[in-house]
Amino acid sequence: MQATINDALTIPGAPDLHGLSFRRFRGESDYPLMVEVAEASREADKDEDVTTLESITRAYANLKNSDPYHDMVMVEMNGKLIGYKRVMWWSELDGTHIYGHFGKLVPEWRGKGIGTALFRHSEARLQEIAKDHTSATSRYFDVGSSDTTPNLVEIIESEGYTPVRNFYDMVRPDLENIPDCPLPDGIEVRPVQPEQYRAIWEAEVEAFKDHWGEWTTEEEDFKRWQDHHLFQPHLWQVAWEGDQVVGMVRNFIDEDANKKFNRKRGWTENISIRRQWRKKGIAKALIASSFRLHKELGMTEAALGVDTDNPNGARQLYESMGFQTVKTYTAYRKQF
Repeated sequence: MQATINDALTIPGAPDLHGLSFRRFRGESDYPLMVEVAEASREADKDEDVTTLESITRAYANLKNSDPYHDMVMVEMNGKLIGYKRVMWWSELDGTHIYGHFGKLVPEWRGKGIGTALFRHSEARLQEIAKDHTSATSRYFDVGSSDTTPNLVEIIESEGYTPVRNFYDMVRPDLENIPDCPLPDGIEVRPVQPEQYRAIWEAEVEAFKDHWGEWTTEEEDFKRWQDHHLFQPHLWQVAWEGDQVVGMVRNFIDEDANKKFNRKRGWTENISIRRQWRKKGIAKALIASSFRLHKELGMTEAALGVDTDNPNGARQLYESMGFQTVKTYTAYRKQF
């Protein structure tokens, strides 16, 4: 008879609810259970980020600075998974270390103190991790919420976090009347080839260096970039001048979300222009060509996300291209 591994966890401050227990992550066998929890949580929170077995498998195969066997808590009620929490950390370009945490909890077990106990347990785990980071110039806890999760916002603010940045989801509700925005002379869009991935990735990393919250990259990040479940280079609009990448729109189509919400949406996302080519109308031209591409593929709307305080006027550009704000996300931080 095979011995059972004791992976039970004790969470200080957890409510005394009959049948409630906590354990460690058990590997791939947890993925289908996590999908069920994530989907139940998504529906309650009016979220449109659909979780599938493929997406969660790929994501957890490519985690950075997060070991799920030590950095996750699985929540069960009478042996059934009802939630989970995970922590991670990253270093920003100025040496600031950010210690993030997020979780999912099915709606029927919210408001009972489980979330608050997990919140504090996550902070304790992150403080333990941070002990080894002697080079950090400063340290912040980081957590996010949206305008459709007021209960989460209440917990975040009660735990002493302050809102530091807002982000919008924006949608162009149709793909009609696409503006004619030609690229400048000498700049052209070329079909993406695998041997170009490295140059494209490096150009994107460079272009985002002056954006808020950008973190340091390493070689393994190049692989993670390619292993994302929405990596669709055949849809990208990448502009070149000679052998130099000028900028890009890394389009994708999320078929799972489109099916779930009975829509035909294409994403004009990951928009970046390298510094020396900015203010020349290149981003506008690439977005317009992305609209045409999505329309040819049968899409009827386009979407993207944006930092509301983007230093390069991205939000104003997107509004001029017909995008409208549909949802707001907020990043909260607390120094420690």
